[in-house]
Amino acid sequence: MSVRPYRDIHRRPCRKIYVGKVPVGGDAPITVQSMTNTVTSDVKATIAQVQALEQTGADIVRVSCPDQESALALKEIVRHSTVPIVADIHFHYKRAIEAAESGAACLRINPGNIGSSARVREVIKAAKDHGCSIRIGVNAGSLERDLLERYGEPCPEAMVESALNHAKILEDNDFFEFKISCKASDVFLAVAAYQQLAEACDYPLHLGITEAGGLRSGAVRSSIGLGMLLWSGIGDTIRVSLSADPVEEVKVGFDILKALNLRRRGVTVISCPSCARQQFQVIKTVERLEERLAHITTPLTVSVIGCVVNGPGEARETDIGFTGGGNGTHQVYIGGLTNHRLKDADIVDHLVELVEKKAAEIETQRQAEPALEAPK
Repeated sequence: MSVRPYRDIHRRPCRKIYVGKVPVGGDAPITVQSMTNTVTSDVKATIAQVQALEQTGADIVRVSCPDQESALALKEIVRHSTVPIVADIHFHYKRAIEAAESGAACLRINPGNIGSSARVREVIKAAKDHGCSIRIGVNAGSLERDLLERYGEPCPEAMVESALNHAKILEDNDFFEFKISCKASDVFLAVAAYQQLAEACDYPLHLGITEAGGLRSGAVRSSIGLGMLLWSGIGDTIRVSLSADPVEEVKVGFDILKALNLRRRGVTVISCPSCARQQFQVIKTVERLEERLAHITTPLTVSVIGCVVNGPGEARETDIGFTGGGNGTHQVYIGGLTNHRLKDADIVDHLVELVEKKAAEIETQRQAEPALEAPK
């Protein structure tokens, strides 16, 4: 389906950097990140979680490196990962050097927090030597004491000043392969800080509402905050922070991007909340359908509507549509057009078969396109 002009989002122009082989910023797609919650030195468990995140679609995965054992464990973790690994470092500069040497694609570190200028230079040298980018990670909950004393409390101005101070340290050391985050658990504070930061610099921005909460509440808070920023063109990579399985963070992240037409992955199911007019059990059908279609990565839209009031209209806008009809006879649409009727059959099985067939057709066509465009 074509994108209407009123849906256009004009992204903020910024520099492009690389996290491993993944581009961030510039004209690159907005990437989705998550973070492991295993003990990093438990290599087997951490690799398993990284791979689960990869399978869900994560573009970048971050792991915490609070000690030397964790930093050194990265070497084995990176070896078993197909996505770039970011090492989360806070205050110890040696952990950053060890992580870079172990194969981390990016270091999450605030250069102003790791000690002397000599230590900063050592970390930057390690990053340059091993092809690491850096993320400056400002958080409202851990602002520098002098900024809190001057501003009185965490505020957008204090957060942006912190970010720019850290950025200047890297710039003064001739290092520009970095992105910046300015996170807060307060949605309004985070949005205001990112808005100001977006005007103050041209570096890629990593978005997040930190400590957003559990699966449902955190997804809502993140959707509001990230949605406002992304809709206004701000943001180059996102992480949804949830007190839940990290895999859920990736799913919610892609759902946010899909809702804004910024990036599509997998099947988007458009369904009604159901009412007395429904001609089949909509809620149970959608629940089963989403579970059965989780393995599909091809972007597709499917509408599942319980009756004919809105069903035909929604079907015209989706790749595959299903509308409830009287006497157990339902209408199936393909490409917005009436295709066939379904009676006395399992709705979920039928729709899964149609989606898998359509996805296979799209992938076959996609693979053939380069060959068609290749010079003879």
